[in-house]
Amino acid sequence: QVQLVESGGGLVQAGGSLRLSCAASGRFFSRYGMGWFRQAPGKEREFVAGITGSGVTTYYADSVKGRFTISRDNAKNTVYLQMNSLKSEDTAVYYCAARSITYTGTYYYQGSYDYWGQGTQVTVSS
Repeated sequence: QVQLVESGGGLVQAGGSLRLSCAASGRFFSRYGMGWFRQAPGKEREFVAGITGSGVTTYYADSVKGRFTISRDNAKNTVYLQMNSLKSEDTAVYYCAARSITYTGTYYYQGSYDYWGQGTQVTVSS
């Protein structure tokens, strides 16, 4: 069982930056691929970024590529999402999620994740 707790959300002006953190409980954190997803009001939850257990490979949605960076510190059981050049359309609740590294399918698929955090609100004012 893995418990995930996100932090770092808040209100920021367009063009600003935020760094989200997701702390995981439990052992063997490096055995989990991690993903960040977001859900804006009235919209479906969508993939933002993913990272493999080793941290070597990362994946991004086209809408955030070049602006967001996902990383992880396995010694601290934490995954991060650095968000730069924020836009009003980035406003959403951001969730982190974990999945077994034995799953080899796309990181974009929400159904592949076994554990989810409660989410943290990010609001970008224009």
